[in-house]
Amino acid sequence: MRGNEKKNRKEKYSLIYVCLILGSVLMLVPFFWMILTSFKSTSEATQMNPFIIFPSVWRLDAFAEVMSKMNFLKLYFNTIVLIFERVICAVLTATMAGYAFGRLHFRGKNLAFSLVLFQMMVPVQIFIIPQYLMVSKLGFLNTSFGLLFPGLVTAFGTFLLRQAYLALPSSLEDAARLDGCNIGQTFLYIMAPLTKSSMVALGIFTALFAFKDLMWPLVVNTEQSTMPLSAALAKLQGQFVVNYPELMAASLLACVPMVIIYLIFQRHFMEGIATSGGKL
Repeated sequence: MRGNEKKNRKEKYSLIYVCLILGSVLMLVPFFWMILTSFKSTSEATQMNPFIIFPSVWRLDAFAEVMSKMNFLKLYFNTIVLIFERVICAVLTATMAGYAFGRLHFRGKNLAFSLVLFQMMVPVQIFIIPQYLMVSKLGFLNTSFGLLFPGLVTAFGTFLLRQAYLALPSSLEDAARLDGCNIGQTFLYIMAPLTKSSMVALGIFTALFAFKDLMWPLVVNTEQSTMPLSAALAKLQGQFVVNYPELMAASLLACVPMVIIYLIFQRHFMEGIATSGGKL
């Protein structure tokens, strides 16, 4: 009887692993297709035969052409600066707001947090026109601050950090209060260091959102000197003709910073999802 249960459990887990592997392969297909297309010629990339997957000749022409057309060092710099600024602002504001909503008691807390949740439920495109008018009135069009403006605060980060603070035991605050710590000292020296994994996870999420943000940079920025990678890639796609090998080569080069960031902070990313997702 016990042997049959063990056999059934093994078959169940084998089926789960097969489904997960197939799902992973399906998710990686577009990435591999992008890599293969970047080494093809234009005729090979646009042909209708679906069985020709690999290029007949591995070419670097698309990479050379893209590097000559686009100043990738400047685009990398603009994107990294944008990501760094958004991550700093998001982590600072979300950490303080999350602690306030998760551990403090004040009048109107539930109403204020309901507004945060409402912002998460509404499509971000609704806020583009008001944000553009604000940036325009302040005179920050075509500037790095204009690109940063929507990321000064984050509703998702506030929710994520609130869940992390709710998971901490209240005995920590009681002990800090007995030791003579005020609210600021308790937050800064006791509670905030315990949510480091969630902060790193929020930083990775924010970096990803800033990296792939396309609509706002195209709306608020028209100058090449302050353009991030996402907007520069959109400029490669013409209205009638698209050079797919060049577009895929530029996309592959643009993915390099995010892949490096994820590989460096992979452990913190997984810890942040595991610890902060317990109360979702």
